[in-house]
Amino acid sequence: MSTTPPATVSSRQRLLDAALSEFRTRGYAATTVDDLCRAAGVSKGAFFHHFASKEALALAAVEYWNTYTGQLFAQSSYHTLPDPRDRVLAYIDLRGELLQGELAQYTCLLGTLVQETYESHPALRAACRAGIEGHADTLVRDIAEAKKKYAPKATWSPESVALYTQTALQGAFVLAKAQGGLAVAADAVAHLHRYIELLLPVPNSKPRRTP
Repeated sequence: MSTTPPATVSSRQRLLDAALSEFRTRGYAATTVDDLCRAAGVSKGAFFHHFASKEALALAAVEYWNTYTGQLFAQSSYHTLPDPRDRVLAYIDLRGELLQGELAQYTCLLGTLVQETYESHPALRAACRAGIEGHADTLVRDIAEAKKKYAPKATWSPESVALYTQTALQGAFVLAKAQGGLAVAADAVAHLHRYIELLLPVPNSKPRRTP
């Protein structure tokens, strides 16, 4: 994720970048401090200068991930669309566009960590929960405006639908890992798009056909 030339990247930054890659590739439990140091190109002394433990690095990596992805979505062009329904659907389309490269490049750090650590590392579980729910919260306003315009009598809440989008996306990542490829994840995102279309029906229109 860092775009700074390697020679000028601090050892702390290299460790954060390594954590994002190694945890998503190996998993939290299978990744050792030695693995992280090797991937970052730093010594163990440098590691423990910046982080008291692997968990401390993981917590910092969650914060780093939230900041980076938060900026990515905040700066995305879908926010400029005048219609709130279009903004919600364009957000989902963006999630589909981000399904590129190897599994570790497009799967979610938070979902990967919490699946392993929800019982053994409560601080990590809480951090991952806050990150996932916080991202869902960024969708609530657009969904609420779209509901008011297209489904004012619906009984579902914007908050529940916003959180459901994250449920569907995290499930898509799990299936991609199970099947070893992104096709199933892309299909899940397409289904999510169709579901939101049905929740927010445009009068006298049909859901968009997607591959």
